[in-house]
Amino acid sequence: MGTDATPPADAPPKLSVVVPCYNEALGLDALDRRLNAACAARFGGDYEIVMVNDGSKDATWEGIRRLAAANPRIVGVDLSRNHGHQLAVTAGLQMARGELVLIIDADLQDPPEVLGAMVDRIEEGYDVAYGQRIARKGESVFKRGTASLFYKLLGKLADHEIPLDTGDFRLMTRRVVDQLNAMPERFRFIRGMVSWIGFAQVAVPYERDARFAGETGYPLHKMIRLGLDAITSFSTLPLRLASLLGMVMGVFGMVLLIWAISVYFAHGTVAGWTSTVAVVLIMGSVQLLILGVFGDYIGRLYLENKRRPLFIVREVCGGTPPPPPAAAAARD
Repeated sequence: MGTDATPPADAPPKLSVVVPCYNEALGLDALDRRLNAACAARFGGDYEIVMVNDGSKDATWEGIRRLAAANPRIVGVDLSRNHGHQLAVTAGLQMARGELVLIIDADLQDPPEVLGAMVDRIEEGYDVAYGQRIARKGESVFKRGTASLFYKLLGKLADHEIPLDTGDFRLMTRRVVDQLNAMPERFRFIRGMVSWIGFAQVAVPYERDARFAGETGYPLHKMIRLGLDAITSFSTLPLRLASLLGMVMGVFGMVLLIWAISVYFAHGTVAGWTSTVAVVLIMGSVQLLILGVFGDYIGRLYLENKRRPLFIVREVCGGTPPPPPAAAAARD
C-alpha cells in the first residue's frame, strides 16, 4: 500500500489515524514525530491524522493547533467539554475519511510502529487487525491483575466473544468503520462493538510500553465505569443472575419458614432472634442488589431515549476535512 504521491485534497486518504487526547500536551511532539514516521513509511503522503481534544485542562488544544498549522495532514477536533475516551474516539471516527482507520491513544503506550504489521494482516484479507498485549510495561501489579480479571469476567458474561488483553488499538477497513458509525448507542465500549460487528478479525501481538509523559486518563473510577458499560452493553446475564439469586433466596426463605413452624409445634417457641434479624438483613440486601441491577439497565434505557448528541464539536482546524457529519451533532 506504499505510495509517494500526495492525493488530491478532495480525495479520501488511504489511511486515517484517530487519536483521542486528554491532557497530553507534554507528549504531543513525540507522538507527532513517531506517528508521522510510521504512517509515511507505509503510505507515503497518503494519510491523515485526526487528533481529538477531549476537553483537556492543559495546553493540549494549543499543541494540536500548532501541529495542524505545520502539517496539513493533521486535523484537529476540539470537543466542547470532556465527553470521555470512548466518545472522543467516536468523534474521530465520524471525521475520519480514510479507506483504513487506525485508533491509537496519544500516550504512546501503544507503539505507532505496529501499524506496519497491522497493514500486513489487512492485506491478507482481514477487516480488523487489533493489537493484543503480550506485556504491559510500567503498570502496577494491581492494574495488571484487575485488567486480567476484568477481561476474563467479560469473556464469561458477554453474549459474544471479545478478545482478551485488547484495547481500542486497532486498524479497521472502511466497511467496519461505517458500521461502527451507524451504531447510535451512548454507552459505548468500542472494542466490544467492533467484535460484535464481525467480519474477519485477527490479533497482532505487541508489547505495550510505559506511558511517555503525564498521568493516565483512566483512573480506577473510570475503569470501573468502563467495565460497567462493557458488561451492561453486551450481556443480559446480570439480569438473569439477579432473577436466579431471587429464586434461590426465596427457596431459602421457605426452608426457614418450614423450619420455624416445625420448631414451634415441637417446642412451643422459636429461639434465635439474632439469627432471624440476620436473615432479614441478608434478604433485604439481596433485594436492594437486584433492584440496583434492574435500575442500572433502566437508567441506561432512559438516557438512550433522550437522544441527545453523542458529542459536540467546538472547533475544527487544519487539514481539508468535511464539516462534522450530522450523526455527530444529532442521532437521527
